[in-house]
Amino acid sequence: MQRIFFSGLFITLLLNILIKPLALFGIDAVVQNRVGPNDYGTYFSLLNLSILFNIVLDIGINNYTTKKVAQDPQKAADYFGKVMVLRFVLFIVYTLFTLSIGYVIGYGEKQFLMLAFLMFNQLLIMIIQFSRSYFSGFHLFKTDAIISVLDKSLLILLCGFVLYAPITNESFEIFWFIGIQTICYLITVVVALFLLLRKINAKDFFLDLPFSFDLIKKSIPYAVLILLMILYTRSDSVILERIHPDGQFQTGIYAQGFRLLDALYMFGMVFVGVLYPMFSRQIKKAKHEVFPLLNTAGNLLMGGSIFVVITLLFNAELILGLIYDQNIHEAALSFRWLMIGFIGISLNFIFGTLLTANGNLKQLCFISIIAIIINITLNLSLTPRLGAEGAAITMLITQGMVAISQFILAKSIINFPIKLKSIFAYLIFIGSLLSISILFIDNQFLLVIQLSIGIPGLFILRFIDINELKNAFIKKGSI
Repeated sequence: MQRIFFSGLFITLLLNILIKPLALFGIDAVVQNRVGPNDYGTYFSLLNLSILFNIVLDIGINNYTTKKVAQDPQKAADYFGKVMVLRFVLFIVYTLFTLSIGYVIGYGEKQFLMLAFLMFNQLLIMIIQFSRSYFSGFHLFKTDAIISVLDKSLLILLCGFVLYAPITNESFEIFWFIGIQTICYLITVVVALFLLLRKINAKDFFLDLPFSFDLIKKSIPYAVLILLMILYTRSDSVILERIHPDGQFQTGIYAQGFRLLDALYMFGMVFVGVLYPMFSRQIKKAKHEVFPLLNTAGNLLMGGSIFVVITLLFNAELILGLIYDQNIHEAALSFRWLMIGFIGISLNFIFGTLLTANGNLKQLCFISIIAIIINITLNLSLTPRLGAEGAAITMLITQGMVAISQFILAKSIINFPIKLKSIFAYLIFIGSLLSISILFIDNQFLLVIQLSIGIPGLFILRFIDINELKNAFIKKGSI
């Protein structure tokens, strides 16, 4: 099973490393530089509002499908057509609900138009993710990896041409960016559905009310959990934009640091996409079956996260200065807090995924409700005074609480072993990186020194196990 994990993870990570950073920093960041922090701040806030309630589009169907396909592949095609029709009905509900929220918040005509396009993009994204849930459930990780980066690849080509080719004398508009995203998502939907329908014999494209109600009933626990998680992870920018005296500017500043966090988040989600169906299949056999994979994935993700976070923490202004051409110091203040918060997010990727696969949704929902209360309370207290930095501190505290709670819960339910030598390995790794970073903090070659210590350390301390990599890629087997 570790071989399948590493093989699928390697392919997905490779494509994501090649494509998504280029899309984020070569396209998205350039768009922000062109349109300015105010316009981009408005876009970023509206984007997160469209994401906040996209669970109405999904109601947990994707997670439910991934788990069921992994556990019982023969039933995968039976309800594809019915679910697709149901999703379009849900889109109507989602649209009415989100526009109503926008009206209550007080958005104007331009903001409503932008929100409408962003909501349609969410529908396309959900269809792509629904198709990918089948690929992931079937362990077709190569196909899943290709689809996962197709929209970003198209964005690089199309938006890159508009940004860098002198085809117009007009300044770049944020609406152009949204429109190009829509085109890229549409093309990806067509390709994903074409590949999926070649794999399964889809049928029954009609609204089956008894089936729909039954599916919603089964999916609602997943939907509630996802909604709660989105609320405490994506509400920061919406609150910041609405309650701070200079909300648009502060949200733009927050977005500069959040973009790098989002890049790391994407790579973490690669782990989740591979781990969730594998955890689901192994737990169905016996809970102890997940221990080796949990150890392998945990060391790889946490070791890598610690290394990246400490490196970025001590080189914040250098890294941000390579990407943006304005407001570097202001963005670095919130960026550092966001980076520390990624440690908690990484723990959540591992133990949240494990608990979801094990079916502990009620407990996870309770943790998420507490997280929302903490998040909103801190945001209302800190963001009016500290702006983007206050939102980042709120995110760090919220994610830290969730991480500790999920770890304790997973330990009590799954009872996975904790090796003493692993604890020492983490302490040595963190201590070494922090000591070197503090010692050479004013050295212009700090980044090079950190890389020369951190990368070998990942292998020496067995966060990346050479023997497991050999078993993954030298032994014959299919994905």
